Amino acid sequence: MPSSPKYFTARPLTYSSSRRSTALILFLLIGLVGFVFGFIASSRQGLGHRCEYIKPRSVSVVWDRNSARVSSGDGVDGEQKRHKVMGFVGIQTGFASAARRRSLRQTWLPSDRQGLQKLEESTGLAFRFIIGRTNDKSKMAALRREIAEYDDFVLLDIEEEYSKLPYKTLAFFKAAYALYDSEFYVKADDDIYLRPDRLSLLLAKERSHSQTYLGCMKKGPVFTDPKLKWYEPLANLLGKEYFLHAYGPIYALSADVVASLVALRNNSFRMFSNEDVTIGSWMLAMNVNHEHNQQLCQIDCTGKSIAVWDIPKCSGLCNPDKKMVELHAKDICSKSPTLPSDDDE
Repeated sequence: MPSSPKYFTARPLTYSSSRRSTALILFLLIGLVGFVFGFIASSRQGLGHRCEYIKPRSVSVVWDRNSARVSSGDGVDGEQKRHKVMGFVGIQTGFASAARRRSLRQTWLPSDRQGLQKLEESTGLAFRFIIGRTNDKSKMAALRREIAEYDDFVLLDIEEEYSKLPYKTLAFFKAAYALYDSEFYVKADDDIYLRPDRLSLLLAKERSHSQTYLGCMKKGPVFTDPKLKWYEPLANLLGKEYFLHAYGPIYALSADVVASLVALRNNSFRMFSNEDVTIGSWMLAMNVNHEHNQQLCQIDCTGKSIAVWDIPKCSGLCNPDKKMVELHAKDICSKSPTLPSDDDE
């Protein structure tokens, strides 16, 4: 008899095999979900790092009645967390000083973001150019191009004029305090040769006074009105006291001093024609500790010099665009050891 054809039928799944299949599917789903979440997390972390890297360093600072508002260059205003550093150095500059900034970036001040970051990490000091505003559209356009290239500015909401330097200086300290949680706030001009490493050591010294006014001190006349110039030799002859104040090219205020400045109303300050005399008068009124350091006003580079400029011939370096580069080419200026001697004051 011919064999009958064979028919194959699938056996119904038992409870055990069904449970194994369900578990397998569940494990696969869990693995897939874990992979997706892991990918998203790592992507966000990478994006976060990249955003932090490209975050603009140049900022605009304006004031309303209650607080400082910071714009990071993208047109969006808001509160900004204060960046922690040992010292913040604001390099005062103007619209006619592009050549000076170029010379600085070719010498002691790095011109790129990575260089500025390395300098901050090695010294604890952050550096930014400080400038106000102007109604000249071509000058503002040139400034925006420079910001786009170097990204190393703090823009103040104040008109940039030589006659308004005391107002700009006060605005600088308020802006610096709003942006940086710093132990010292340093005002420096854009026409001095500076050793950031030595400045860092100076600021890091132990001090018994929390309110410190640090600079190369000189005696300034109590009366600054030109009509009263006759009083100066007479006061010297009679031995009258002149108040001490720092030379304008570079000086530093401790955090407590700047906090007191920030807390005061703008119209409570007496403004003189000279910015260094103005600051000196405020420091006298606040009864701060005056700390003199001669290495902040050297006429040439030495093994201990911190700031070099042509005192008293010029208010900074004479012909700074050229002189800055010439000084930097000298080993004693740019390559001498960092550590100054103990008798540098």
